[in-house]
Formats: sequence, structure tokens, C-alpha cells
Amino acid sequence: MTTTGRNSKQAQRKAAMAVLAHSGAAEIAGHLADIAVPAHENLREPENGLVMLRGRIGGDGAPFNLGEATVSRAAVRLATGEVGFGYTLGRDAQKARMIALCDAMVQSTDFSSEVEAKVIAPLRAAMLAERNRKAEETAATRVDFYTMVRGEG
Repeated sequence: MTTTGRNSKQAQRKAAMAVLAHSGAAEIAGHLADIAVPAHENLREPENGLVMLRGRIGGDGAPFNLGEATVSRAAVRLATGEVGFGYTLGRDAQKARMIALCDAMVQSTDFSSEVEAKVIAPLRAAMLAERNRKAEETAATRVDFYTMVRGEG
């Protein structure tokens, strides 16, 4: 595989993981039910843990430990050999497993287009629609402030 092909595959995988991480477990499960899930095994059973969140004052200051967040993670291997990893904020082990399964399927030449069309694309559309709805709702409450100059003086 060429470097360009590898980079585009990584970009596709990164975009898919962003959509899956921001989607609900029920929505992912609903879309996964529409496709024939290939044979797979759990490399790492879903588990919960903590990660340290780092922050910076003003975005460019010295980094500091902000606090901890709960995460769930899982790893899955398809029968064809592709390995997928799933991480999500919170204590949702099944969501982490479904993300790992989708990650492995995105890497597979046999399942990539199907998981993109039937799982990732509908979730992306729903996510963008929700984002636009919230932006319109926020814009409706926006107040423009201006300063009037008095004519005295």
C-alpha cells in the first residue's frame, strides 16, 4: 500500500472513530443490526478505567493535571485478521466493544464500504443534524450589543 493510500485509510478510520465516539450506544447498535457482523473474537474484554485529563491555561500555558475521567475500552479481531480498538468516555463497555468492532470492519476491504454506508454515514448525518439544530437554537437567543454615542460635547 502506498503512503497516500495508507494516509487516506487512516483519515477514514479517524473520521469513523470520531463519529462513533460521539454517538449513543443504542444508535450504534441499531445500525449494526442492519449489517451482517463478521466472525470476530475479543482480544481485550471491555473494561472500565481512568485517564488523566491535562489542561493549559489560556491554551498555551504550562500543562497541568486537570482531573480524571472514566473511560471504557475494548479490542476485537476479525476472523480475517483486522484488529479494532474502541475507547469511549464513561462506563459503557458494550459501546466500547461496538466501536472496536466497527474500527476493525472499517479496516477490512470486505466490510469497509458496508459499515461506512450503513453505520457511519447515518450516524454522521444524525450528529450533524443535531449540531445544526443546536446552532440554530443558540442563534435564536443571540443578542447583539452596541454602544450609542451621545450627541453632547
